[in-house]
Amino acid sequence: MKKIAELYKGKAKSVYTTDDADKLVMVYRNDTSAFDGGKLAKLDRKGMINNKTNAFIMEKLAAAGIPTHMEQLISDTESLVKKLDMIPVECVVRNIAAGSICRRLGVTEGLDLSPPTFELFLKNDALHDPMINEYHIRSFGWATDAEVEQMKELTFRVNDVLKKLFADIGILLVDYKLEFGRYHGRIVLGDEFTADGCRLWDAQTRKKLDKDRFRQDLGGVVEAYEEVAQRLGVNLN
Repeated sequence: MKKIAELYKGKAKSVYTTDDADKLVMVYRNDTSAFDGGKLAKLDRKGMINNKTNAFIMEKLAAAGIPTHMEQLISDTESLVKKLDMIPVECVVRNIAAGSICRRLGVTEGLDLSPPTFELFLKNDALHDPMINEYHIRSFGWATDAEVEQMKELTFRVNDVLKKLFADIGILLVDYKLEFGRYHGRIVLGDEFTADGCRLWDAQTRKKLDKDRFRQDLGGVVEAYEEVAQRLGVNLN
């Protein structure tokens, strides 16, 4: 597979076209950002850890019957993925209150949410990813009602798989965001599942093992990501 040209450069990943019109190369960089790019840093080894952790998670999800864009790891920092027509909507599940829901609703961080909440956000950095609902999606034509239902169903199926996966290694899956796209008429999970896009806490101590360590200046960001990967059994060598 030949990598040809950069198609897109995000805050932490770059995407390249290939000689196969249906495939892309996703490159995980060491760049780290928070607050819509207001806080930036480069963290050694982060790209490699996220690439390999994401591949591991995507393999677990695929084994559970959840369609993903992941094809294969091709280097420490690169993965081959399906080229999706991405839907500009983020699907968020919250099992425990943290982050923006606490600010918006005045609830205490750490509150168990039963049942888990489901939220939708427009993927738009310039607008700071505003919260939206199904009516917005329908009115602006971002996705069909059927596609939204599929995205919601898949997001909760991911929750069932990953809550147990993390619980088995003593980690709480606090919340996470997922992005989806269309691939030959089918809704498929895209983007990534790493500590950059979810919250993970140690089940006993509630130590934060995710990007909140960067947002809140707690230090040890890469070490936390590495701890998660090692507990999962990801081969980082």
